[in-house]
Order: sequence, then C-alpha cells, then structure tokens
Amino acid sequence: MKDINFMKFLRDLCPESIFVLDANIPKSKYVPISLSESNGILNAIDVSSSDVLAHFVNTHIKKHNGEVAYGGYLEVRNIYKRSTHFSSQAEEERNIHLGVDLWSPIGTSIYTPFDSVVHSFNNNENFGDYGPTIILKHTLQNVEFYTLYGHLSLASIDNLEVGQSFKRADKIAELGGLL
Repeated sequence: MKDINFMKFLRDLCPESIFVLDANIPKSKYVPISLSESNGILNAIDVSSSDVLAHFVNTHIKKHNGEVAYGGYLEVRNIYKRSTHFSSQAEEERNIHLGVDLWSPIGTSIYTPFDSVVHSFNNNENFGDYGPTIILKHTLQNVEFYTLYGHLSLASIDNLEVGQSFKRADKIAELGGLL
C-alpha cells in the first residue's frame, strides 16, 4: 500500500486527531525540530553525548514555547554516526530516520492510538539505539500495521506479554531517556 493511500485509509477510519501523548496538550505546543544533517547547529555540538543532544532538544522546545518537539520522518541524520551499532550491523550504513519523533519530558505517558496487541518488546541497549521498546500490532478493516515506541522507561516493559491487548487510548508506557 502506498504511503498516500495509507494516510487516506487512516483519515477515513478516524477523521478526528489521533494521539499517542496526552490529548490535552494543545497542538500549538507541538514545535517542529530538525535533527537532519542539514541542521548546521548540530555540527557545532557533541551529538555523541545523549545529555548534550537532550539539552539541545529541550532548549529548542523552551525557545519555541512548546511542550513537545516533533519531526524526523525520512531525515538523513548524522547522529547515527555517533554509534557503531548503525554501521556494523549492515552492509550499508544507516543514516535515514524511519519514524516520527515526539520529544517530551521523561515520564510522559504514551497511549495507543488504536486497539492493539503487543507484537514484541525488548530493551535495545546498544548506544544510540531505541532502549526499552514496544511494537504494537493494529488491525483495522482487515489491514494489519505496526507502531513502534522507543526510548521508554524500563518499567514500561516489565510486565508486558506478547499478545497482550490494549484498547484505543489506553496508557501503554512512559518515556525514558536517551541511550
């Protein structure tokens, strides 16, 4: 299914907004952020440090009077070079971000956007990797698709089971820190 058809499919199923963070956060408090290689500011900071990178993002959110920074889909990112995990695992170095980031404070609650079943979960402990991660499987009108939630708290995966069900808007996890 092409991306544009999938987006239409989702809009047709659910014309109202879908949330994975607190629905009470106003859309005006979501601020875009670029972590792409074209963001020259990132070339001046030590992105190999998770603390420095988190400080950069948190400063960006405050500067723009936001609560959540978002972005990242298909960005070419130099930050993947901070970890050998993204170059030693494959024939070709990974540098393209394949999801949408939502940056919010540690402890922020995460909710499932649709009824779901836990497909898998793991603590991906490599430097720069997802950390505690949950992958949910969704089935809407006989179409299966998956959503991934990374950088979660360790407690978020403590009592999970593969096959465990969640209803739309159930809390599934809390954000943790960066690796």
